[in-house]
Amino acid sequence: MARALRVEYPGAVYHVMARGDGGKRIFETDEDHFAFLGRLGEACESHGWRVHAWVLMSNHFHLLLETPQPNLVSGMKWLLGVFSQSWNRARKRRGHVFQGRYKAVPVNGDSADAYYFRIVADYIHLNPARAGLADGQERPLAGYRWSSLPDYLKGKGPEWLETARVLGAFELARDGRGRRAYGAWLEERAKLGGELSEEALQALRRGWYLGEKTFRDRLLELLEKPVSRRDLNRSGAAARDRGLIEAERLVRAGLSHLELPVEPEQLSALRKGDSRKIWLAMLLRKRTTAGNSWIAARLAMGEAGSVSRLVGHAKADPEAIRQMHQLEQMLK
Repeated sequence: MARALRVEYPGAVYHVMARGDGGKRIFETDEDHFAFLGRLGEACESHGWRVHAWVLMSNHFHLLLETPQPNLVSGMKWLLGVFSQSWNRARKRRGHVFQGRYKAVPVNGDSADAYYFRIVADYIHLNPARAGLADGQERPLAGYRWSSLPDYLKGKGPEWLETARVLGAFELARDGRGRRAYGAWLEERAKLGGELSEEALQALRRGWYLGEKTFRDRLLELLEKPVSRRDLNRSGAAARDRGLIEAERLVRAGLSHLELPVEPEQLSALRKGDSRKIWLAMLLRKRTTAGNSWIAARLAMGEAGSVSRLVGHAKADPEAIRQMHQLEQMLK
């Protein structure tokens, strides 16, 4: 899949997740769980974050996280860095604790359109059921310790946990009756294995945002500023993210100019080796830091090797080069 863009803005809501390096266990002991939650609390206090749902599984975690200030990147860097250092120190080892960079998908948190907010809350709280750790009966979902659900049912938890917004998204009262109704709803879902509807799963798999197209358009407005070569030469994750933002901007402009559909799902109806896809892939390789994997997923061109092969052949084709240059001039 295309690498998710880092979109930061005041009041943003994200589905944040990270997995152990190589799929290894991160939370091996109670102390590991408590240590991560303690660091999460510190990050929330220092960055003003609010967490609406969370779950810690053996080798990964999920958060439904709100950032009143645009500070997701700095906060996550601190949270994962400090936790990883203490985790390694306790085991007298070195190396990565988490696999690659964390994933953070912007979620539409508007109260008037709470569908996607509910999807993420459901997905997070039902994780233990999907993992076979709860069945809603002999092993109730609320009996799983390392999730925000027990705090929802008790009506109290850490200061950084906000339960009212999820209950409001389900149109439930914020009192004990509403909390019990929410718990009962999830336990019924746990009896069915915790699976989400196909529509919800498709939304979660979509890629870099969770919301309607109007929400996507608002996000894209934040990404419209072109990136200079100086920006792309900066070191660090911020520069890489800006490079992918520039790649997305070029993709959308290029597809529009070529009269091609914008979404990868629609592009998949065209041949992987469609000449117009190849021209745009050549331009992306020339003008951005996007890799072959990102381009393959974004333009529905198969695997990274397919992009490498097709672009390589096109570089020896004068007509393909001419078309790429023409596209580049039009997009300037």
